Amino acid sequence: MYKSQIEPSSDHFIKNRTDMLKFVQRLRDLEGRAITASNRRRSTFEKRGQIAPHDRVAHLLDPGMPFLRLHTLSNYLVEDPNPVTSIPGASIICGIGFIKGVRCMIWVDDSGIRAGSYTPTTVSTGLSIQDIAQRQKLPLVHLVESAGANLMEFTVENWVDAGALYRNLAHLSAAGVPTLTVLHGPSTAGGAYMPGLSDFVIGIKKNGLAALAGAALVHSATGEITDERELGGSEMHASVSGLVEYLAENDAHGLGIARDVIGNLQWNKNSNSLKRMSVKAPHFSPEDLVGVVSIDYKKPFDIREIIVRIVDDSKFDEIKPQYGTATICLHARIMGFPCGIIGNNGPIDPSGATKAAQFFQLCDQTGLPLIFLHNTTGYLVGTHSEQAGMIKHGAKMIQAVANVKVPKISIIISASFGAGNYGMCGAAYKPDFLFAWPNAVTNVMGGEQAAKTMTQVAELIASRKGKKVDRAQLVDQEKAITKHFVRQQDAFYTAGRNLVHSIIDPRDTRKVAGFALETCLEANARECRENSYGVARF
Repeated sequence: MYKSQIEPSSDHFIKNRTDMLKFVQRLRDLEGRAITASNRRRSTFEKRGQIAPHDRVAHLLDPGMPFLRLHTLSNYLVEDPNPVTSIPGASIICGIGFIKGVRCMIWVDDSGIRAGSYTPTTVSTGLSIQDIAQRQKLPLVHLVESAGANLMEFTVENWVDAGALYRNLAHLSAAGVPTLTVLHGPSTAGGAYMPGLSDFVIGIKKNGLAALAGAALVHSATGEITDERELGGSEMHASVSGLVEYLAENDAHGLGIARDVIGNLQWNKNSNSLKRMSVKAPHFSPEDLVGVVSIDYKKPFDIREIIVRIVDDSKFDEIKPQYGTATICLHARIMGFPCGIIGNNGPIDPSGATKAAQFFQLCDQTGLPLIFLHNTTGYLVGTHSEQAGMIKHGAKMIQAVANVKVPKISIIISASFGAGNYGMCGAAYKPDFLFAWPNAVTNVMGGEQAAKTMTQVAELIASRKGKKVDRAQLVDQEKAITKHFVRQQDAFYTAGRNLVHSIIDPRDTRKVAGFALETCLEANARECRENSYGVARF
């Protein structure tokens, strides 16, 4: 049994806890900012006889069951760079939850914010959750009500990227993963293909609408004066076009139908029951997790202190503990599911990289999911490291992580810089799930390191040219570069750009990792009935 060195009453722990809780509060405040903005239009929804977007989620999901929110900070500091006014969420409420006992991907257009119109990251958020739905074989339920793209800001790149949303719906259907749309409000232009490419469509009377062109565009393009409901209302689609399978009286009725449709799929019949070993809680409180790690990534900590607070019974079997000692590889269980865990206690040296590469392959050989706990400033540099084969050994680690077929779940605990991020299954290596603690930092390197590197480059260039260096100018350059890198490495900045699936409270790490593990393993155990083209609409 690992003997923890953490003392909750110490000044060091108390400072870490105080600092980390401020980050957690910042996360909750930003998430609350989006909910508050959405609820400002609650009276408008009530006048229409509608349910507000966040309440639609509650009506749809099984009460008391877990709901893993994803991309809550999408678009933060992207469209609006002001941290005081930027509203996160990308006009989408999304995550994984349960409907009639079926694990589903939920996608809700947040029409309470700018009528659900697209933000610069709405498309990438949609693509991300569609990708998860397909990989994890999750029925996709989309509650539609969106003003679509803002034509004053829409670009040809947006249009091209948005096409993948519809392509993915076709791929999901062909893969045997059902898709369902509830048409709460308008879905026009390209958005009309959201219901058009769904396997099931539920239309809400009076409010639901789908049309390739709204009444204004039809009149502009053809001169025809038409009634909007006759053009694309749910009633018309249920009786004339055939786009709508189920016509609902109101939002509550429509969401009830959606629940029944998912229940009728008998989706869990096609999934072999998961083998979960007995679950024993860690011996250490998850509350400790907000005090173990400093928000300053340069201050070291032992990643095992995190591990014993998230794995079952706080037990693990470490592999090669005396070799590549800054890279920790071990076997453990989380929520009863066996897995391999790799964590860092600093830079990855050549020995650590070879140990990690072998560990990845061993886990792949036996089908063990991999959990990556990031705490590294990258691969070790310097003459000794290079002569020891850092490049080729680091390449082995990257090659192994890129090719293993087992589920991969990454959690950025502190720093994740440079190629170390790649070897630890960063975003580019397509982990099944990628989470970050709110203090996490990711970039090619730290801001101060980048600034000093550029100073040395400037000095070298000046020396070669026989010129004197302007020290004042270099100081200003260092400040500018440091500020630029520090701003971009922040977890809230990267989450705004969808470079992680979610920022999580450190205290929820065990629950989130367990939920993600179960989602991946359930997908592996499920058999889907694939077909060539997906379910066509007739």
